[in-house]
Amino acid sequence: MYDAIVIGLGGMGSATLYHLARSGCRVLGLEQFEIGHAMGSSHGSTRIIRLAYSEGPEYVPLLRAAYRYWRELESAADLDEPLLHVTGGLDIGPEGSWTVEGSKKSCLEHGIEFEELGGADVSREFPGCRLPASMRAIYQPDGGYLMSEAAIQAHIAGATSAGAQVRSGTEVAGWSRQESGLRIETPTEAFETKRVVVTAGPWIGRLCPALRHYCQPERQVMLWTDPPAPDRFKPERFPVFILESPLGRFYGFPDHRGQGFKIGKFHHLRQRVEDPSGMDRACQPEDEAVLREGIAHYFPGADGPTSRAAACIFTNTPDGHFILDRLPGCEDVFVAAGFSGHGYKFCGVVGKIMADLCQGRSPAWDIDLFRLSPRRWAGRA
Repeated sequence: MYDAIVIGLGGMGSATLYHLARSGCRVLGLEQFEIGHAMGSSHGSTRIIRLAYSEGPEYVPLLRAAYRYWRELESAADLDEPLLHVTGGLDIGPEGSWTVEGSKKSCLEHGIEFEELGGADVSREFPGCRLPASMRAIYQPDGGYLMSEAAIQAHIAGATSAGAQVRSGTEVAGWSRQESGLRIETPTEAFETKRVVVTAGPWIGRLCPALRHYCQPERQVMLWTDPPAPDRFKPERFPVFILESPLGRFYGFPDHRGQGFKIGKFHHLRQRVEDPSGMDRACQPEDEAVLREGIAHYFPGADGPTSRAAACIFTNTPDGHFILDRLPGCEDVFVAAGFSGHGYKFCGVVGKIMADLCQGRSPAWDIDLFRLSPRRWAGRA
């Protein structure tokens, strides 16, 4: 009998397993693919982390904890390079835009250092950018990027060192209630546990049908290019960015160790994913065209040959906020889901929150925004 079983060992699941194991729980992690697979939402080498947060000032206390947990994981792990690289971050958009005003609001409410710049200022200070003078930007020096795949491996290694067991290539078919707890069924064996944490990413709707309408998977594509002006895109000269524009909302990264300039677009082609396992993971010409348009307009020095492309999945909630709660009607099943394209940076702190919930402790942070309250979903489906 396990104290807890974690289903899904991507970014959130590996962190949850880590915190449960380090708290002394007898815990098992189940992953349907291999650890560090490229089928879900956490691959593609890097993910942005930032304190200037347009998604809402409510996230800032969690972000501060997230930075701390990433540094603690680095210290505890045997790594060839840091997990967190600080480059500074730009939140760019037209004057009065959601991205700029939201980021500024978070900084002002929480006393975060920032600088407000015009488009010409950004283009001058960061030559990799070419922005219209009418655009505005919030520059926050603590922004940067995380090594997302390496971080999963570090969380798994830390969890197993603390006593966790891990089964990869093990798909969960479902669970049933027993007198002593829960029975988790797989095609080859079953496991008994007191509690379950489901961190299954885009597969959450299959395992938790009650959440299917509120966790909609969406296909995304990331593109890496070999910049004709490579010096402009080195981490010491080019920050991570979020860019709201008439062409859409883009995000991107400097060239990490010769991997190339990386760019994506929120909601990309707005392609709903009904079967995450069967999604098209090839980069099609229309995928590249969408991203090339953003590069040509705003980062022409990066408009070189494609070096790599990859598809991943966002799992969006109707309000864009996460789900961190007990599954309705199941006192011993907990879910972390619906990270809506901005969740990875929170892995460490979400893992701690889920470990606390699973063990009957109140998290150290206010998570009311992420609860499955009836009023949250009123009128939405």
